[in-house]
Amino acid sequence: MAEDVKEPWLNRMALSTVVLAVCATLSTFKGGGYSTQSVINQALASDQWAFYQAKSTKQHLYQLQAEQLKLQAMALPKDNPASTAYAKKEAEYRADIGRYAEEKQEIQNRAHELEQQRDAAKQHGKPFGIAVIFLQVSILLNSIAGLMKARRIWWASIPVGLAGLACFADGFLMLV
Repeated sequence: MAEDVKEPWLNRMALSTVVLAVCATLSTFKGGGYSTQSVINQALASDQWAFYQAKSTKQHLYQLQAEQLKLQAMALPKDNPASTAYAKKEAEYRADIGRYAEEKQEIQNRAHELEQQRDAAKQHGKPFGIAVIFLQVSILLNSIAGLMKARRIWWASIPVGLAGLACFADGFLMLV
């Protein structure tokens, strides 16, 4: 039984398949990492917005209470000693209203930062996902080419693989 002579292009095809498989694996890993980061940042941003809403509610309650005290103080006679206590308590509530406004601004800034990080993670993850598609199609074509010993199929897989490699590189470099 004579052994089949291995054609030299099959070695290059096998090597390119290994390179594509490694890049597909790394692309899957990196894309998954960015996807996870995106979900985590979305959850953290949602928590910040819930915290912001809670602070807004408290601030509104203090505003209502301050207005109520102001109205009650206006109903008192001019020389009533309770007027001073009402004014003092109203001033405390107004200070709390200002404090809540500052805290809300800090919370809002943090929520926006987390949303920006989420968006950046989504932007990085997308090219990796597209790269996996191209790389796996190219690997499939390489496998078919090797099984059928059809050099034309291997040549057809090269542009698909290059597109996958370009997307893989873009995931790191964000050129497109």
